[in-house]
Amino acid sequence: MKPFRQNNRPVISYVPRVEPAPPDHANKVEGFRDVWLLRGKYVAFVLMGEHFRRSPTFSMPEAAQRWAEQMRQEGEIDET
Repeated sequence: MKPFRQNNRPVISYVPRVEPAPPDHANKVEGFRDVWLLRGKYVAFVLMGEHFRRSPTFSMPEAAQRWAEQMRQEGEIDET
C-alpha cells in the first residue's frame, strides 16, 4: 500500500496577500467584523499598518473570522 503523503515534498504555507482595501465587488457579511463575501466564498480582510491582509477563501464565515483573529494575535494589533 502506498503512503498518502510524499515525505520529500515541502509543505507550502499560506502567505497573506497585501491589498490597499477590500475590493468594491465584495460584500460585508453581517455580524462579522472582518469577513466579506467574495465570489461565493468568505474572505477575511485584516488591516495591518497601512494595508489589508487577505485570508485564503473559506466556506464558512466563522472560519474566516477565526483566521482574522489569529492574524491580529500574531501581529499584536490594537483592538479599535
